[in-house]
Amino acid sequence: MKSYESNLQMEKNIKILFIGDSITDSGRREQAYSPFGRGYVHFVANWVLAKYSDLNPIIINQGISGNTIRDLKARWQSDCLDYKPNLISILIGINDVWRFHREPQRIPDAVPPDEYEGTYRYLLFSALEQNNCRLILLEPFMFCTDLNNLTFKNLDIYIHIVRKLSEEFNVLLIPVQKLLNDEMQRIPAKQWACDMVHPHEWAHAWIAQRWLEYLEL
Repeated sequence: MKSYESNLQMEKNIKILFIGDSITDSGRREQAYSPFGRGYVHFVANWVLAKYSDLNPIIINQGISGNTIRDLKARWQSDCLDYKPNLISILIGINDVWRFHREPQRIPDAVPPDEYEGTYRYLLFSALEQNNCRLILLEPFMFCTDLNNLTFKNLDIYIHIVRKLSEEFNVLLIPVQKLLNDEMQRIPAKQWACDMVHPHEWAHAWIAQRWLEYLEL
């Protein structure tokens, strides 16, 4: 169900900032794909710029590949709040759990659920306190239907944390995993991504469509 806050009133020079990991980054620091990357932010940004060009929207992509919620905290002020965005869109969590199961050499960099929740809560609180901006939370996700996949099972804990925080702060949630679960009943998981995490370009476009729909743009 959409939040009653879902409708975004576009205003002159509105500043929309996306922050997260590689799914948000998506090559945005490469010259060929700067400044939006080639992922869902690219599709959202160009749609918004085309539709609202008279309002001069400012779109900022601050995704960094490999980031966890811990990394976001370290750069939250400089890479997010200092820009004074009107809207912050956050997608973070897959690396936090992935490193427990898929990158044993990086287990110390994994983030347990209690730290994930506490840090995420701090970021949301500081954004509202300092900037009084709109917040959009995207569920972390995997392209997986195997309920015995341990990473996928544990990711559900992080997804429920994001859902809990969206209710706690009364901000819009885009339930990406829930929507994907429905879609993967007809489109197999392997068609969305080669590694269960990084979407193919068309899947990025699908995520962008959901973002725009939930913001009613």
